[in-house]
Amino acid sequence: MDEQDRQAIQESLQSTTLYRRLPVELFACDGNLLGFSLDKPEAIVDIWRLLGISRLSLDPTGPDQWQFADGYGTVGQLQLAYRERKQTGGMLVFHGKGAYKGPLSPKNLTGGCVLMIRYREAEPTVDGRLRQAIQVDAFLDMDGIGLEIVTRTLQPLIARSAAANLHEICLFMSSLSDAAASNPEGVARLANRLKRTVPIDRQALATIARETAQRQKVKTDMPLEQTASPDQLRVDLAARWLPADDLQNLQLQQ
Repeated sequence: MDEQDRQAIQESLQSTTLYRRLPVELFACDGNLLGFSLDKPEAIVDIWRLLGISRLSLDPTGPDQWQFADGYGTVGQLQLAYRERKQTGGMLVFHGKGAYKGPLSPKNLTGGCVLMIRYREAEPTVDGRLRQAIQVDAFLDMDGIGLEIVTRTLQPLIARSAAANLHEICLFMSSLSDAAASNPEGVARLANRLKRTVPIDRQALATIARETAQRQKVKTDMPLEQTASPDQLRVDLAARWLPADDLQNLQLQQ
């Protein structure tokens, strides 16, 4: 970690308003696919945008730097300050600055955060699927009036929503990994539709999908699906998160 990032993170940690260690999430997912999602989170957000299951936008502004908006009043910037890779896992440290304007607070909130993400391989599932473990430590540093609002009012909400969001993200990654293992060409074609993802990353996702399928076939002798339709894949991936009416509209678009 360079000195500038280290100093910014230390300052944020020293004035932490809220700290939360989220529960460990265990989920079936190919390790290379998880690694790609952590290195290129904007590609996963682009998939959500294509599926219509999230308002989040995450756009690169430089190497390992992004600007984001959650669609509910929070906007900001995020930077990867540290990356550590091991043979079976690794660690990432992000530093962010942002602001919130919305019904949960009578005044605009500003502040920063530090996110430490640790991940590793876990024991495979009983049917032979690869499994990962991930845990997030979050440090929230609120400015001025935000300190009192978060401490007295929003702390339970933030803690619950953070854990729920991580759980849903892991469920999606599990679904995407299953799709890559059974229908790699469908995932490859889906990747080609990601208009806000650069071509080299679209190609990398397609390659990972094909490699995931080969590894899984060796482990479980699982046959590949006959269809490689990206339209059906969109429906399958979005089914858990879209309301019934929206899902039906997506099916009609096929």
